[in-house]
Amino acid sequence: MPQASGAPGFNAGYWTWPTGGGELNVLAMIIFDSEENARAADDRVSANFSQLEDRDDITLDALEVREVVASA
Repeated sequence: MPQASGAPGFNAGYWTWPTGGGELNVLAMIIFDSEENARAADDRVSANFSQLEDRDDITLDALEVREVVASA
């Protein structure tokens, strides 16, 4: 979380996991001030996870950059 909150353009971050027990799958959503900053963060996360290829306990399923169209 400190790496995310210190990233350029960081606005907010949410890290979640299931409440029903079972396998621990984390879902994170990080909000940035611009698409440019979101894509730069995507690149950094991809690079960091590529260094963890040998670990069996961590899997990155997907990264997506999306536009926020509404919030409440």
